[in-house]
Amino acid sequence: MVARGTCYGMLDMPAESDPTRACAQRLGQALPGPALVWHSPLQRCVQLAQAVQAARPDWQPLPDARLREMDFGTWEGRAWNSLAKAEIDAWTTDFAHHRPGGGEPLAEMLERVAQALQDTRAAVRAAGLHHAVWLTHAGVARCVDWLLHHADKALPRADQWPVHAPAWGDWDTVDLG
Repeated sequence: MVARGTCYGMLDMPAESDPTRACAQRLGQALPGPALVWHSPLQRCVQLAQAVQAARPDWQPLPDARLREMDFGTWEGRAWNSLAKAEIDAWTTDFAHHRPGGGEPLAEMLERVAQALQDTRAAVRAAGLHHAVWLTHAGVARCVDWLLHHADKALPRADQWPVHAPAWGDWDTVDLG
């Protein structure tokens, strides 16, 4: 529903209904056991959470604002190629601390995702379960990737940032240890 090449993070866009339901069905079948489930409060993830709950009534998705996508401020909804090179350069030069479009710096996003990850581990252990599901965004998936591979809490440079993230409707599994 978003044009290719558009900057969108916190831009609250709806998801397409049929692919969202199909994704929820596949996810529900892929993980047969009980799980704790959290979702981003952005409507595209709320829609997926509702579809997941319809497919798996034993899962009760809960919203968690820490799972929202990065806030790109005034860049939201703009074509990436319309942004001034100087703006992009300022961000990539100070990748962890710059506020792209006046939005959220990556360091703050990493901090909130790290806290959500810690709380998820604790909740799964406390519930005696083995699975947690996050219905979230590519930026959050990249944060998890970074955090799991950089226990030293180092902040990334732009050239170190993970490129891979699950495509829409796909997922990754990680061992929360």
